[in-house]
Amino acid sequence: MLELRNISWSTPDGHQIIDSLSLSIPESGMTVITGSNGGGKTTLAKIIAGIDTPQSGRIFFNGEDITDLDVTERARRGISYAFQQPVRFKGITVRSLLEIASGGSLDEKDLCALLSKVGLCARDYEDRDVDASLSGGEIKRVEIASVLARRAKLTIFDEPEAGIDLWSFTGLIEAFQEIKKSETRAEIIISHQERILSVADRIVVIEDGHVTHDGERDSVLPLLISSSHCPVCPKGGVK
Repeated sequence: MLELRNISWSTPDGHQIIDSLSLSIPESGMTVITGSNGGGKTTLAKIIAGIDTPQSGRIFFNGEDITDLDVTERARRGISYAFQQPVRFKGITVRSLLEIASGGSLDEKDLCALLSKVGLCARDYEDRDVDASLSGGEIKRVEIASVLARRAKLTIFDEPEAGIDLWSFTGLIEAFQEIKKSETRAEIIISHQERILSVADRIVVIEDGHVTHDGERDSVLPLLISSSHCPVCPKGGVK
């Protein structure tokens, strides 16, 4: 489904973040990208979504070269992205945002199902504006619900656990596993969370802009947990 070929990206001051990185993502299943802070995980997610543009390399999605397409065009082709720090929309209600994302009206049952996956009650939130009146945790949950509503071919979640309490996190895991069941939808999750890593189909570890591990969960996760120099947790083990 998605193929990255020799992708490189540097900051304006010349600091190399992604260095000739190549990676393939299948058309279904959950791929979790992990690694230490500053290794290039979020930058890579933004490059895939079209928010950042690589200085070199090419990106292919379903056989099409999308390297030069912006975030809107990539969204139209089926790539959805959940920001680490969600955008607020003054004057748009939670219901309206979810209906825009889903491409049509939502009845109470569907709206409740979407919001309950992120630990929110539709009755309490459907008429609230997606603005500064929502807390950081609330806006993060609403954005994740909007991404789930899109049912995109490829969904990218950047540290979805941030701002989510333990009860809501359980619902979020269930939502990820629901996407996993589809043979036509794939998800990329940027995370350090051991619980998310433990339900992945595949784990990719990125360090200093390079892929250091890439394989099935059962082969990669034990290496991370047992290593005294684990790239995910400085003291060894996975967070």
